[in-house]
Amino acid sequence: MSSEARPFYRHHVFFCTNVRKPGERRSCGLHGAVEARDHAKKRIKELQLARPGSVRINNAGCMERCELGPCMVIYPQGIWYGYESEADVDEIIDTHIVGGQIVDRLRLK
Repeated sequence: MSSEARPFYRHHVFFCTNVRKPGERRSCGLHGAVEARDHAKKRIKELQLARPGSVRINNAGCMERCELGPCMVIYPQGIWYGYESEADVDEIIDTHIVGGQIVDRLRLK
């Protein structure tokens, strides 16, 4: 048995779904993050990737990047993405999660 630690999931995806009170700084949860997370969960299930050792989609509280728009991060790679639509989420799933390539146009720097 290897002493090298391995992640439980090949991709563990966190969507910021934080909601702030009106008048406070921007929050992802008020800009489509919950719907985007739900869409991602559905797509991952359709692709039969929702299982231990493969892909997990989760909520996250504030990840301190809300001013950049709704965001998500994929671990263990630690790649941060911003998105504006379900099509963007699909591109991240198809290109990064399935295809293993980073989607540069959506990557948060």
